[in-house]
Amino acid sequence: MKREVVRSRNFVHDAAEFILQKARVALAERDQFRIALSGGNTPRPVYAELARIGRDLPWDRVFFTFGDERCVSPDDEQSNFRMARESLFVPAAIPEKSIARIRGEIDPQIAAQEYQDGLDLLAAQRGEMIYRHDLILLGMGDDGHTASLFPGTAALEEKVRKVVANFVPKFNTWRITFTFPLIDQARHVCYLVNANKNVDLLQKVLGGDRQFPSARVEPANGALTWILGEA
Repeated sequence: MKREVVRSRNFVHDAAEFILQKARVALAERDQFRIALSGGNTPRPVYAELARIGRDLPWDRVFFTFGDERCVSPDDEQSNFRMARESLFVPAAIPEKSIARIRGEIDPQIAAQEYQDGLDLLAAQRGEMIYRHDLILLGMGDDGHTASLFPGTAALEEKVRKVVANFVPKFNTWRITFTFPLIDQARHVCYLVNANKNVDLLQKVLGGDRQFPSARVEPANGALTWILGEA
């Protein structure tokens, strides 16, 4: 695994340019760009910037998935889909067929299985053993979680399933999330993190402290990039 840490004073633009670059490479090599979006507040302005600078991208050949989702309706203010729709999908006029939404409003176990089945079908249609993302975007929470892989939760130990419903005692709620077996198959994984938010935690994670889920992402045949926004 190749790892790179990029410290940026122009975080939003640099992150959007990074995504755009990966898109152009994938489209040139495979005629498709597969990207998984992360939720939370950090990527929102990045998605808006991507919509602005990526107007010439052939969005019909870009396919969006989500690394995790809250168990809410798609119009709920907590929905990762809603955030992406408002900041990226609508401004960039991305066609609906390019977006695979996790149905957070239905039973979490069913939603997770449905999402995995959808990815498996897409992979099978191209003769692939597993759906391989060109780029998975991740964030890091104050407790070191990433996607909805929280410390001490069952999904951390999942070895087979690619998408699971994960109960998070901290919030007394279910989340739907990618697991390490799927994340680690990506060609590239990129963390988008505000470096000023939790300096001590970031040092531990970058140092490989595996008590924090964010430190456990290791793309088997891919690259890992951390883009750290600095004031």
